[in-house]
Amino acid sequence: MPRFEPFTALRYTTTDLNAVAAPPYDVLSESDREELANRHPNNIVRVDVPREADGPGRYDAANDVLRGWVADGVLVRDPRPSFSIYRMSFRDESGRPRTTVGVIGALEVVDEGAGGVLPHERTTPKAKTDRLDLTRATLTNLSPVWGLSLARGLTDLLTEPGEVVGVVEAEGVVHTVERVDDPARVAAIAAAVGGADVVIADGHHRYAISRTFRDEQRAADTGTKGSAELTMTYIGELIEEQLSVDAIHRLYTGIDADALLTALGDFFELAPVGTVEASITHEMRDRGALVFVHADGTGTYLTPKADRFAGVRDLDGARLEHALADVAHEVTYQHGVGLVRDIVSSGGAAAGVLIRPVTVREIQRTADEGLLMPPKSTFFTPKLRTGPVIRPLD
Repeated sequence: MPRFEPFTALRYTTTDLNAVAAPPYDVLSESDREELANRHPNNIVRVDVPREADGPGRYDAANDVLRGWVADGVLVRDPRPSFSIYRMSFRDESGRPRTTVGVIGALEVVDEGAGGVLPHERTTPKAKTDRLDLTRATLTNLSPVWGLSLARGLTDLLTEPGEVVGVVEAEGVVHTVERVDDPARVAAIAAAVGGADVVIADGHHRYAISRTFRDEQRAADTGTKGSAELTMTYIGELIEEQLSVDAIHRLYTGIDADALLTALGDFFELAPVGTVEASITHEMRDRGALVFVHADGTGTYLTPKADRFAGVRDLDGARLEHALADVAHEVTYQHGVGLVRDIVSSGGAAAGVLIRPVTVREIQRTADEGLLMPPKSTFFTPKLRTGPVIRPLD
């Protein structure tokens, strides 16, 4: 089972983090980055998303900014190791109020296939070394991996509030971060998480980068003093009430839209949709159907033919892989119905296919049976903010 430990976090001195926190780096456009950087001179994107225009030296420049904030007292280090309880309050797509809770600590970095920390989906290769280069330069975990613990009762251990050290209100979500450094409570949380497997929900690439960085530090320690053996991770319990899962839709290129629809027609019943709007996801769920998105903004329902998917997992991503296994095409991934429709309408893809979210039951099955979902099967929401908790590695 993996180690899960508290650490001496680096935090902003203000508890009002609206001006300085940011969404995860991998959901930000260049214009998003500039807006956040202009919002406040100490916004975390100035470190977490170094400017491409600054060239190879941008990672060292990011480190200079970070060290400057520490020297100026913008960021201060906790006096003792702690966990950070992270709560998110929001309304789900049905309008129902929700609150989820997890804990940020340092999770052991294990070798691939060693057990204890498990992937939940196949990952697509990434050629960029951006996160690795940033870690090397800053000796810091800036944003957490997201893990799901199979430990029953973890949520109960996080119910009691800790010391509030940061609040962010953004996009209809209230993010509240609470410090816990009471030795007995810290020990109970560490024992719970360390007593069961952890499934990586989001941040597979970051976890893989942590493994590479750990191996580098083992070969030639540059001052991490063993802290590279773990990586900052948010852990929530793998239960229904603690998860909000959206779909990541598919965009297809390298194939004609008509040819793609014809190929899918061998596996799905087709029916017209009309104009594709965000509300289509409700009808998809009720119908048990996917939706093919055309260039004119209209759609076609794709209802799976049961006899064509014998032995295929109950996942829309798996159904599409099966249906197109012998069809030449390229696929990319996009969250958001409106974005998919706009990309297809502008010619950025030949067509899109909207899929339904993966159920928590199927995520649990994946963990229990050691299975892997297709790439980009799940989009866990809301997204954690970067900045409220930083983990130094020196």
